[in-house]
Amino acid sequence: MSASFVIEAESVGLKHAAANLSNTLLGKLVVEYLRVLSSERGASTHTLRAYERELHGFVAYIAECEGEAQTPAGIQHTRIRAYLGTLYERGLSKASAARALAAIRSWFKWLARTHHVDQNVAALVATPKLPKHLPRVPSIEEMNQVVDSVTDDVASWPKRDAAILELLYGCGIRNAELTGLNLADIHWANDALLVRGKGQKQRFVPLGDAAAQALRAYMVERAAKLSAANADTPALFINLHLRGIEEGKETRLTTRSIGRIVKRIAILRGLSSDVHPHTLRHAFGTHLLEEGADLRAIQELLGHERLSTTQRYTQLTTAQLEQVYDRTHPRAR
Repeated sequence: MSASFVIEAESVGLKHAAANLSNTLLGKLVVEYLRVLSSERGASTHTLRAYERELHGFVAYIAECEGEAQTPAGIQHTRIRAYLGTLYERGLSKASAARALAAIRSWFKWLARTHHVDQNVAALVATPKLPKHLPRVPSIEEMNQVVDSVTDDVASWPKRDAAILELLYGCGIRNAELTGLNLADIHWANDALLVRGKGQKQRFVPLGDAAAQALRAYMVERAAKLSAANADTPALFINLHLRGIEEGKETRLTTRSIGRIVKRIAILRGLSSDVHPHTLRHAFGTHLLEEGADLRAIQELLGHERLSTTQRYTQLTTAQLEQVYDRTHPRAR
């Protein structure tokens, strides 16, 4: 049993020992579902960790309320709704409860497909209504200023960190997609990057001139550093001190390191402290839309399955809405 399972069970103050749940039917089905997510669907480590936490918490709750012998078919939607109530009682937000419900729904959908239940009863539970708010996106001018000014005073490895910002903002890729890039994923002849998105789905994204120039400058220094250490790695972005290279590891930058790099540069260049790698992805979509790009084209570039997801990543400014109204509505003139 994973350590996070034990931690989660202890954190909710359940009376039974978490270790006992690994031998229950529900516990085994959770483990099997997580295996499917990992091996067959290519879920990210972040997704697996989140689903493990949410599902183990739910299974522990079911065992506490209905006994460890409970089967999936015996779980009613009212019990799932009651579980969300306990999350609220513990002080969790609606967003946290919604994430828990999403994991439970996904699990029950798999249980129905594998004939462990007749129907997905979790689908009968309404999703908590979340407040609709859009994060502030830096302006085009602000982003250009930040990306164009990655120097020694804000970055430990300016050429590398400039390339990181160029790809996050210039290509709109996710943090995990960035860290997963290898040298072989750069298709110079086509001016494109091969990106592996959620579920290991692949897509090509255009590599703009600025991003290509930043990459070439970084790769010269990358090659020199690896040559001096008599080392090699397929990873595109590597850590400054080549930590792990002696143990035969890739010395690939982690998503956490990327987050620290982006936040440090953003803050020292005058942006808000809540800027993170996804902010640059959001800015990518928003700025494309502001400049007249088609929403479906943005959807393809961002790698979204649903157009509704793209609409949440983009926002129109008040000034732009006023311009559209003034230009198109007959009563505005």
